[in-house]
Amino acid sequence: MTEGVVERFGSLIGLGGDAERMAGERRWSASEFEGVFLEYYGRVVGVLHRFLGDRTRSEELANDVFWRLYQQPLRPEPDGNIGGWLYRTATNLGIDALRSSARRERYEQAAGRELAAGSDPNPLDDVLRSEQCQRVRAVLAALKPGQAQALALRSSGCSYNDLAEALGVKRGSVGTMLIRAEAEFKKRYLEMYGSGQELGFGS
Repeated sequence: MTEGVVERFGSLIGLGGDAERMAGERRWSASEFEGVFLEYYGRVVGVLHRFLGDRTRSEELANDVFWRLYQQPLRPEPDGNIGGWLYRTATNLGIDALRSSARRERYEQAAGRELAAGSDPNPLDDVLRSEQCQRVRAVLAALKPGQAQALALRSSGCSYNDLAEALGVKRGSVGTMLIRAEAEFKKRYLEMYGSGQELGFGS
């Protein structure tokens, strides 16, 4: 999968582009772009998967993130912070995808409950786990974008430095931001579903 995507972007780079658009800007070379792709692609997919829970869809959006990067000048951020730009773009796309699918997920939850009513215990466990994941994603979709981004990035294993770069804040403020985001997540979850015992907090 990775090799095919790198080759595709490499061929696009080799084709060149609109000379007027590229005038005065240093564009990506195949080797530079491939290096960034290989370093960050797996992490970007992981972040998106936290939002979407769908590997294929996460890879599709990750490809979109890197296509947008390719269309940027060589350094999309003034300080050359490519990782922060990638994480920020990925989480924005993930939040957009979450919100656009929120209504569909509510229908799926209702269908899942109907299925569970006539199912054996093991399928019921699968349905309950699926419904819990859908609830978490629905709550993330209801949070402020910065809060949802912070929680998704942290749960994907990103460091405080990664979060600071992606969110455009000082590293020292990341801890406070996460505490507030977690508190808001719990509040919204309880408002929407009445109990959070399955996630380890109060009813």
